[in-house]
Amino acid sequence: MSSSTIPNSFDDVTDFVVNRGNGVTGLVDSGIQKVPERYILPPQQRFDLTKVVSQDPILIIDVSNWDDPEVIKSICEASGKWGFFQIINHGIPLQVLENITDAAHSFFGLPNEQRSKYYKGASPSETVFLATSFSPQAEVALEWRDYLSFQYIPGNDQASALWPPVCKDEVLEYMKKAEIVIKNLLQVLLQGLNVKDFDRDTQHTLMGSPRIYLNYYPKCPNPELTAGVGPHSDISTITVLLQDDIGGLYVRGIEDDTWIHVPPIKGALVINIGDHRVVANKIKNRVSVPIFVNPAPDAVFGPLPESGEIPIYKQLVFSDYFNFYFSKPHDGKKTIDYARI
Repeated sequence: MSSSTIPNSFDDVTDFVVNRGNGVTGLVDSGIQKVPERYILPPQQRFDLTKVVSQDPILIIDVSNWDDPEVIKSICEASGKWGFFQIINHGIPLQVLENITDAAHSFFGLPNEQRSKYYKGASPSETVFLATSFSPQAEVALEWRDYLSFQYIPGNDQASALWPPVCKDEVLEYMKKAEIVIKNLLQVLLQGLNVKDFDRDTQHTLMGSPRIYLNYYPKCPNPELTAGVGPHSDISTITVLLQDDIGGLYVRGIEDDTWIHVPPIKGALVINIGDHRVVANKIKNRVSVPIFVNPAPDAVFGPLPESGEIPIYKQLVFSDYFNFYFSKPHDGKKTIDYARI
């Protein structure tokens, strides 16, 4: 693309990236030399490296024995204190993890016209779509991220029939392996809340509609001006995240407005319940693969009576909470106020 056709104005960038389905990947492919205005955060919202703290690194837990009382204790304590931890020896082969990150690079390495066939609203299948940023119509500044989203329906081959061939098999292979890890994690967390049964109804409520994203953060000419992903908490029951070796994930510290870097560990999975953000990279294209372990759309969820705590949140239908979450920009944990009694 010649320099004369590179979109520059606020409206032109919005049209090129969002309306025409090129995403930020297409914008980078066009040859931009600086971050367009549409991606520049107000100064007070930019990531401040002086807020990064090094004490209390995120816990790394060996889960080779899920029944070990020390493993159960570590998972529950890390979930309560940080909302984040990493697991190793989880049983998913390293080759499967490498295959899925390679597949992400393969998809986003396709020409724009091949990627955009899957753009949200034009995709050949309801179970896969390509999108950009988080909520483009509501955001002050777009996030420096595109993602390919898959709805995983176990045992339904038809649901994945029209997924992109360049990454279909790798996504399915990873999800089948990860499903075992997810069930083990949820069972441990439920034990910590005095819930002993992990029956079909409970699984429907906690993990009835999982989604997997291939996140892509193309190299950014001015990463200090923008956000890979702004501060937020995921809507899922839990998120199981595979990082590549680039780094850029930060979780909120215990002290207000402090952040802790989550270093990439080969073969590890990041388990995410808390606040986090992602910083773009100037030198390399970054990928990550989160599995959002979502309740089923019709699932009713809320405080568990077995916990013995006085509830401060009401029962909600997940689809209502989901629609509210995506109706506005990222806003840390404030979204949960929607559920307060």
